[in-house]
Amino acid sequence: MRIFDPHIHMTSRTTDDYERMAEAGVRALVEPAFWLGQPRTSAASFVDYFDALVGWEPFRASQFGIRHHATIALNPKEANDPRCREVLDLLPRYLDKDGVVAVGEVGYDSMTPEEDEVFATQLALAVEYELPALVHTPHRDKARGTERSLAVVAESGLDPGRVVIDHLNEVTVPLVRDTGCWLGFSIYPETKMSPPRMVELLRKYGTERMLVNSAADWGRSDPLLTRATGEAMLAAGFDADDVDRVLWRNPVEFYGQSGRLELDADGPADADGPAEADAGGPADRAPVTFEGNSILRGGS
Repeated sequence: MRIFDPHIHMTSRTTDDYERMAEAGVRALVEPAFWLGQPRTSAASFVDYFDALVGWEPFRASQFGIRHHATIALNPKEANDPRCREVLDLLPRYLDKDGVVAVGEVGYDSMTPEEDEVFATQLALAVEYELPALVHTPHRDKARGTERSLAVVAESGLDPGRVVIDHLNEVTVPLVRDTGCWLGFSIYPETKMSPPRMVELLRKYGTERMLVNSAADWGRSDPLLTRATGEAMLAAGFDADDVDRVLWRNPVEFYGQSGRLELDADGPADADGPAEADAGGPADRAPVTFEGNSILRGGS
């Protein structure tokens, strides 16, 4: 089973998670920009964060043969903080970078006027930079937030086939299904969506334009729930081709619209170029570094 996780926040995960994900079949992922977990004190903190999304995290992932891509944006939650508004001026610098495959996460958290403005501004950037957009639907009042998100997308002029509406559930799928947008589902241990519920949605609506992610972040989450969903699909009677479409070909098709996916390498790469792939983990190879730092510890 090959897996492309189209939405996972690896900056909040350990290197052990990368190792477990590789063993489970994850070969590629997209990490969307999101909130810090606590209020930021200035927009300058985004510079280091965005640099890590296009530098350090791809390096960490590469040590396990995983291709790392990112989406860049001012996320909905922090769009309400005036200290973060300057981030909008930083975005063009990053939306031009290789490995940045969409604008995101954008959308709504509390559906404030500030979020309206930031959402529309960033969809305009997606049009300008010819990138797809990853839209976060709010955790509260989700149906109204999804309807409002779809209205803003329609007003933006962005082709709906270049938009994924994420964090959907049984209530919001019917709102999105016939819009031309892609449908995103975050599989969590207790909230949002579970593998059995996801299987029922796939039975009802099919596998077309469906994206399944783990979204693993600061809270209680599990980066292996993409694999668990694939296994649940097989147990429910879906075949291996169905699983491959949902867990690999669909995200490749969606993010491939950016023209920036890199999926050709099978093995890990160091910061200065490809490293020879082997069956072992980083401890079995000569250490490689990014900006002088490696993922090895204990004097190795």
